[in-house]
Amino acid sequence: MLVERSIHDAVVDGLVNYVSQMKMGNPLEKDVLFGPLADTEQLKKVMQYVEYGRQDGATLRYGGDRFYPDGTDGKGYYFQPTIFTNATNEMRIAQEEIFGPVLTVIPFDTEAEAIRIANGTNYGLASGVHTRDIKKAMRVANAMQTGTCWINCYNIYDVSVPFGGYKASGFGRENGKEVMENYTQTKSIWIDLS
Repeated sequence: MLVERSIHDAVVDGLVNYVSQMKMGNPLEKDVLFGPLADTEQLKKVMQYVEYGRQDGATLRYGGDRFYPDGTDGKGYYFQPTIFTNATNEMRIAQEEIFGPVLTVIPFDTEAEAIRIANGTNYGLASGVHTRDIKKAMRVANAMQTGTCWINCYNIYDVSVPFGGYKASGFGRENGKEVMENYTQTKSIWIDLS
């Protein structure tokens, strides 16, 4: 998450406050917003990335441990929402797709710097821009190398709109007519009739 330096501390404080009050547990229960990871391998991966963050010098601002909600009897792949600050874009927690509840917050000073940081990775699945300036939002959305960019919202989908990443994020597109390319093989045959 890239945050303009002038509001960085306030945003981080707000995030920590939000996740500390989030109801976590069985996702089938009412009002639970945060459930378990998929399996042991994903849990191990997330735990390894939290350790990478610590080793690389980021500040663990919130979370970073397993937890067991009431009623789980110590079972399940539950891991706290985790927030790192004082990170750089060169750190593994900023460069790699974790697919777990780990957020790395990096400050920026200018629009150009934010775009450079956002594009400074081998991945580009999705992004989001939050601003009151729609012209700035469109400039940044167009400049970021991601398959999807949400403006002033996040995680909205429609089956008629293609979804997929740029660079090393994913393969092809899901949804929309573009998904048909995943099930199509094209062959060219040349023959000399002379």
